[in-house]
Amino acid sequence: MDSGTHNSAHAATWASAAQATLHCLTGCALGEVLGMVIGTAAGLSNAVTVVLSIVLAFGFGYALTMRGVLRAGVGVRDALKIALAADSVSIAVMEVVDNAVVVAVPGAMDAGLGDGLFWGSLAGSLLLAFVLTTPVNRWLIARGKGHAVVHRFH
Repeated sequence: MDSGTHNSAHAATWASAAQATLHCLTGCALGEVLGMVIGTAAGLSNAVTVVLSIVLAFGFGYALTMRGVLRAGVGVRDALKIALAADSVSIAVMEVVDNAVVVAVPGAMDAGLGDGLFWGSLAGSLLLAFVLTTPVNRWLIARGKGHAVVHRFH
C-alpha cells in the first residue's frame, strides 16, 4: 500500500492507477481474447466479433470485481452496483482503445487464429489500452471513483 495520509479513498498514485488498470485489463483481456477467438473461429462478421468481445470484456471485468466484493461479505445486488461503479469507465475506455486498434490494423480482423497478425494486433491493442487507461484510472481514484469505490473490499 502507498505510504502517507489516506482518507476513505485510495491514494491516487501512478502505482495505484496501474494496479487498478491491471485489474481491469485482466477481465478485459479475458473477454476480448475469448470474443475474438470465438468470432474468428466461428467465421462471424467483424462487427459481431467486436460486439461479442466487448460484451465478454465487460462481463469478465464485472465478474472479477464482484468475486472479490462477494468474498468480503457483500450481497450480490450490492456487489453488482459496486462493480458497475468501480469498473464501467475503465472498461469502456479500454474497450474503445483495444477494439479501435484491432479494427485499424490492416488485415487484423481477417487474420486467422494461427496468424501472428491476429495475436500481435490483439496483444498490442491491449498494451496500448493499458497505457491510455492508466491516467483515466488515476483521475478517477483521485476523485474517489473507479477503483477507489472497491478498494475498501480488498
